[in-house]
Amino acid sequence: MRTTVSQIAREAGVSAATVDRVLNDREGVRPRTREIVMRVARDLGYFGPQAADGAGPSVRLDFVLPAGSNSFMRTLRKHLIEESLARGDVSAKIHEIEGFDPDRLSARLAELRGRSDAVGVIALDHPQVREAINDLAGSGVRVATLVSDIPTVDKVGYVGVDNRAAGRLAGMLLGRFLPPGPHNVAVFIGSLAYRGHEEREMGVRSILSEEFPEMRIAGTAEVSDDRDLAYSETMRFLERGDISGIYSIGSGNQGIARALREARRERDVVFIGHDLTDATRLMLLDRTMDAVIDQNPRVEAREIVRLLASSVKGSMEPEYLPRLQVVFRENIPAR
Repeated sequence: MRTTVSQIAREAGVSAATVDRVLNDREGVRPRTREIVMRVARDLGYFGPQAADGAGPSVRLDFVLPAGSNSFMRTLRKHLIEESLARGDVSAKIHEIEGFDPDRLSARLAELRGRSDAVGVIALDHPQVREAINDLAGSGVRVATLVSDIPTVDKVGYVGVDNRAAGRLAGMLLGRFLPPGPHNVAVFIGSLAYRGHEEREMGVRSILSEEFPEMRIAGTAEVSDDRDLAYSETMRFLERGDISGIYSIGSGNQGIARALREARRERDVVFIGHDLTDATRLMLLDRTMDAVIDQNPRVEAREIVRLLASSVKGSMEPEYLPRLQVVFRENIPAR
């Protein structure tokens, strides 16, 4: 069966219209995006079977990610393995770190010296972790940050969305969904040890201050991606009786949704969160959640594998920031 434009668009993380412009060599597409679309089209067989190209020796990739039941992280792990297997020139291993623990994360990074060619890491922005990354890079291992950046470390690049822009987008959605007038908003944070979560909080605070001064953040809750803790914190906010909106920066969405349903507040509290997963898909469908800001883990997995493998082979490529997409009940993409 011939590869379709929709398949290429989904894999490349762009719209079908963008794919159509690229395939028909029309203007209006950035060179980097055009390159990605063409590579995905070739990989999917749009131009017919590809001849064997004599791939070089295997590159050892290691990915250090948070452990736990976070749906987005589970999906990201799956895509990292799939993208690595699809290339044929890399081998990949996933390392999971329990808890938001800089000691464990730093120790695991230290263990990879001499055992890996390149490492992708979702890293806590902590002095001990920054030192471990710099030591690993100094030993010759290529390092890239994923999902949450640390700008000051020695790395070949960052793959992930602009998290401050994501927070501003969430604030804009809250301001537009809620009627004019004063409102209190609760903000749920996975961990401020992740720079990406901190940047999202900065973003939502800045847009509310600039564009919706009558709205205020009545409180924040750091829930460590724990849905039970998120549930209890949501109930605490709801018992106060003055919450009109909720912004969930990290995970824990299922706990928030459970509290809203039990309190019969799922239709009058605006609930904005991140990452389209099986769980958030259902929350959109039953209207518990109003919007999801998605960052496409398939695209992020493909891009960090490409970035790390090319850096090991001596071909430095530019960073590629996946675009932010807002998903509502009415535009949930097909699986």
